[in-house]
Amino acid sequence: MLKSILKDDRGGQLLLALLLILAFVIPALNILVAEGHPLHVETYTITLLGKYLTYALLALAVDLIWGYLGILSLGHGAFFALGGYAMGMYLMRQIGDRGVYGDPILPDFMVFLNWKELPWFWNGFDMFWFACLMVVLVPGVLAWVFGYLAFRSRVSGVYLSIMTQALTFALMLAFFRNEMGFGGNNGLTDFKDMLGFSLQSDTTRIVLFVASAIALMTGYLVCRAVIASRLGKVALATRDEESRVRFIGYNVDQIKLWIFVLSAVLAGIAGALYVPQVGIINPGEFAPLNSIEIVVWVALGGRATLFGAVVGAVLINYAKSWFTIELPEVWLFALGGLFVMATLFLPEGITGFVSKYFSRKTPAKEASL
Repeated sequence: MLKSILKDDRGGQLLLALLLILAFVIPALNILVAEGHPLHVETYTITLLGKYLTYALLALAVDLIWGYLGILSLGHGAFFALGGYAMGMYLMRQIGDRGVYGDPILPDFMVFLNWKELPWFWNGFDMFWFACLMVVLVPGVLAWVFGYLAFRSRVSGVYLSIMTQALTFALMLAFFRNEMGFGGNNGLTDFKDMLGFSLQSDTTRIVLFVASAIALMTGYLVCRAVIASRLGKVALATRDEESRVRFIGYNVDQIKLWIFVLSAVLAGIAGALYVPQVGIINPGEFAPLNSIEIVVWVALGGRATLFGAVVGAVLINYAKSWFTIELPEVWLFALGGLFVMATLFLPEGITGFVSKYFSRKTPAKEASL
């Protein structure tokens, strides 16, 4: 089964092998190698790598619908943020009476705002399984409702992109309001532990990194399984010639809808893994600029390759980390420059360029032999 999914996917095979190696090697270099040794990996670095892996899963979700279905979503940051808020609500409930105000039930921001009781939609988030269920259901249901209305109305192209951006912008404005009960401008933060384990401990950080790597590998295999299936072939046909696919008799709206929902669920899982590693979730994650950045990751890495989206997400976020430390005022200009460069000189992304380069070299070598 696994062999058939990864057939003719050399990049995916290398990516999964690398992730599997990193999931073992990085923790080992942190635990077994003494501090100060050149091979020792700091806990901070592990957390940073874990954050990059959650971004890679988010990029994977966008590439699934943009690269293979032709839907350019400029609002996937919303699904990422909703998954993050669901996990953040669980982490807030775990604080209990250790908060600033010592209330065992109400989070600190609710006490500060004179809330008298916990809102009904916070009920159940003291249980980890319920929070995990909401991480999947909330983005999934929102994507289903949005997709059902949009695809049923035959909205496509730039109009659909604008609608997705409007969705995330509307959610950002809503979550900024204190009346919503999600922490307003400050969001959710000051998390203490998860499943009884301190989020500040090295062991917990390592476990979250490994969980992020496993989630990325699983997400990649799920996306590849969809692409390799009959559904994936119809999705590709829909991307290229939607009217012909409709004429043949396929229900194009349903195909778009369920792949769009799967993509949103993957984005929500990425957000849920992101929050405990970063330690905060606020309405800024809904910002339309964040969703546009995700598209840049995919475009630069290589659209419709899946593994290219992962490469693009890691490379650009590493560049972002460097720029925000060394040249913070230059980052947005650099990001715009990267997108222009990818559009003009790397239309198939970095991975597409590398694949073409090696495909040209291989026949030449075989001819010389």
